[in-house]
Amino acid sequence: MSATEYINDLIAREGGYVFDPQDSGGETNYGITVATARAYGYTGLMRELPKSTALTIYLKRYWVEPNFHKVAEIYTALADTLLDFGVLAGQSTAAKQLQRALNVLNRNEQDWPDLVADGRIGTITLSALRALLAKRGKEGGGVLFGMVCAQQSVYLLELAERRPKDERFEYGWQLNRALGEFMSGKSFLPA
Repeated sequence: MSATEYINDLIAREGGYVFDPQDSGGETNYGITVATARAYGYTGLMRELPKSTALTIYLKRYWVEPNFHKVAEIYTALADTLLDFGVLAGQSTAAKQLQRALNVLNRNEQDWPDLVADGRIGTITLSALRALLAKRGKEGGGVLFGMVCAQQSVYLLELAERRPKDERFEYGWQLNRALGEFMSGKSFLPA
């Protein structure tokens, strides 16, 4: 799938215009908050945000800036999950969880050196990802994918624990985000 297809899937999950006073995200359209829209130059009413503008923001902020597009060159389903996790929790949080998982899968640095879990995906993180797939193949990729999804699930659970008003969203978050990949029936293993 292309980045545009991933983002269109994400937009479909996010839905259109929402202004739920109980939602910490505040006023959104296609999952884009007012603050994010303004940061990327949109000045109009949120209910009128063009889908094409939302797509452009997602591509820039949540795909290219955190280098998830470079992960996609290696492991597309993982990049899609990082995109979704990054939209929800911040790109740095998603990247840190990937780095943490790679660190504990390196067999005490026998397969690649530990990464600094700084939330920035660069050549060292990408090299570790390639090393995991070279060493462990599809199975290792599946384990890594599962670990990142599990971290997203825990993030969502802890978010609802910290902010009880978010409990009303938890089931949908888990179904449509953290666990949705496993339940979708589509393959999440690397090519």
